[in-house]
Amino acid sequence: MHAPAPHSQLDRLLAIMATLRDPVNGCEWDRAQDFASIAPYTIEEAYEVADAIEREDLKALREELGDLLLQVVFHARMAQEQGAFAFADVAAAISDKLEARHPHIFGEGDGESGQTERWEKLKAKERAAKGETSAVDGVAAALPALMRAEKLQKRASRVGFDWADPRGAEAKVREELAELDEAETTQHKLEEAGDLLFATVNLVRLNGIAPEDALRAANAKFERRFRGMEALATERGDVFATLDLDAQEALWQAVKVSERAKTA
Repeated sequence: MHAPAPHSQLDRLLAIMATLRDPVNGCEWDRAQDFASIAPYTIEEAYEVADAIEREDLKALREELGDLLLQVVFHARMAQEQGAFAFADVAAAISDKLEARHPHIFGEGDGESGQTERWEKLKAKERAAKGETSAVDGVAAALPALMRAEKLQKRASRVGFDWADPRGAEAKVREELAELDEAETTQHKLEEAGDLLFATVNLVRLNGIAPEDALRAANAKFERRFRGMEALATERGDVFATLDLDAQEALWQAVKVSERAKTA
């Protein structure tokens, strides 16, 4: 069995989208969409790709990558209808960027030596061409807050604004925790809570851990243990929601002990 030709399948997808967006015979829902209404779906599909990867489900990954590709095709079609650009322009732009960022592969270069420095110089040149002057220019405001905090900190670090080691960041976390404890008004608490989260991202980052990965793992662990508590309560003939906090905490500790025993 031969795999379908990529070009023919891409052409097919582009033709399907053009039909769906046809002002006379297209789909009513697809015709009604615009960039803003589709953007949330684009973000959602990217996360579903990440979820399939985390679950090591290649069948699901194939499907989710298709859903994500549809988002690119959808946006490109809407732009083409406005006379702004088409899918081919999107593909050409990323192709040009990849070739420009890898001159040692696609042009004259010095092999692998100085690759990191070369990459940073190329990125700086691209930002300058866009009129970006600040080290933190170009960090998308629409990114999830945790991810954006990490990116802002990394940009600041490139120009020397960073802690020398995690100890400085740890002290800052303690400082922000104390300030949150002292805050009295709702607005002040909001501000200090944000500072605490931002400082925590910095501490995690300086320990060589991606904050997004760490929180995703913590979420998964909490969900697993919470479900374990509910199941254990049911086994004992109890309704979890009716138990007091001490009884629920005892279940939590029992689940933790059980997990450690399984991994020992």
